[in-house]
Amino acid sequence: MAFGAFGAHGLEGVLPAEAEGWWETATFYLLCHAVAALALSLQTQIKPRAGWLMVIGSAIFAGTLYAMALGAPRVLGAVTPIGGLFMIAGWADLVLSALRRR
Repeated sequence: MAFGAFGAHGLEGVLPAEAEGWWETATFYLLCHAVAALALSLQTQIKPRAGWLMVIGSAIFAGTLYAMALGAPRVLGAVTPIGGLFMIAGWADLVLSALRRR
């Protein structure tokens, strides 16, 4: 949430429109996956792998978007989908774990 607040107030009018979009996307996905990972960490019956995949993925995904928004080379955007794949793998692992428990 701090990144979102910083982007909304500290960077207001500083970033180009495209960079603002990157910042918003990064903040949204980081928040969603942080909540999911926290919820998973409270579960004792589910292995922690899904949560760790989400944490790693959201850090890569959001981190590259934040960096580009702040002026890092756009080529860093080629790394962003790797974070997305980790997040998807986390959700897939969660679903498979739930199906196995049935």
